[in-house]
Amino acid sequence: EATLDLAERRRIRSAIRELQRQELERDEEALASKRFRPERGSHRQDDKENWPRSQHLEEEQQAALSALSQQLEAITDVEELTKLLRAAGEYEERKLIRAAIRKLRAEEIEGEAPSLGPRAAA
Repeated sequence: EATLDLAERRRIRSAIRELQRQELERDEEALASKRFRPERGSHRQDDKENWPRSQHLEEEQQAALSALSQQLEAITDVEELTKLLRAAGEYEERKLIRAAIRKLRAEEIEGEAPSLGPRAAA
């Protein structure tokens, strides 16, 4: 603003815009490098420290799913299984219950299939 020369003002504004653009590009590059930078050693160390605990939790979950699977084999009522399905919170539990329902329905269909055969012949 101290200069009266319009051409000089334009050059100054142009230089300021160029500096701002360069600064923006540097910021974007820094962000991109942080975003795709591999994890530091400290994170890997944390993972190693937490691994036994997460493995223990996974083993507990597998044991619980195994027990649930055995319980589901004893249930022969689709409605009861459907109630369990609605109450189940974990994906793996719902998956096991759905499989049990499909198995029961398949057994019911197989049980009805032989009775349909003689009727069709008669």
